[in-house]
Amino acid sequence: MNLSEKILTTVASLPESKQVEVLDFIEYLKLKTEKEESGEWNNFSIATAMRGMENEESNYSFTDLKETY
Repeated sequence: MNLSEKILTTVASLPESKQVEVLDFIEYLKLKTEKEESGEWNNFSIATAMRGMENEESNYSFTDLKETY
């Protein structure tokens, strides 16, 4: 019996209310995994876009960040 079959068998033996809790937890883990993968992709994308620019002098200073009204 592989892991997926073992999980299905175990969950099937639980009362329906507990099966709902298991499903909620699985959906939480899936969402968490998707967010982690998205964050890794974003970091990679930014790093790739900025590659070679680490030592470039900036045209801006901290005073340029101030908002004035």
